[in-house]
Amino acid sequence: MSKVCEIKSIRSEILLDVEDQMLKDDKYQINSNLFKLLSDYNRFRILDALYLEELCVCELSLLLDMSQSAISHQLRLLKANGIVNFRKEEKKVYYSLKNSEIREILEKVHLDG
Repeated sequence: MSKVCEIKSIRSEILLDVEDQMLKDDKYQINSNLFKLLSDYNRFRILDALYLEELCVCELSLLLDMSQSAISHQLRLLKANGIVNFRKEEKKVYYSLKNSEIREILEKVHLDG
């Protein structure tokens, strides 16, 4: 038994309306990349910590029980994708969330938490 639609009546006005409301291809690419970044357990933990407070690598390392090199690796990816900001203060580098979409997602996670 085939699962192909055999009805030849297409609701063109609905399809046009849906098509007008859908995102543009570049937005799908951006959001797809964003969700790929969020899908990693440790990156998500780092982002959650940065949602709560600006932190340096050594603080993140202690908080998340990860090596500083592992934290730095994840932060490089997040920085390259415009997700986190950084600022230097003497010898320390502090990281914070840059991306407002991530902030909104994490806010929702905390509200539902």
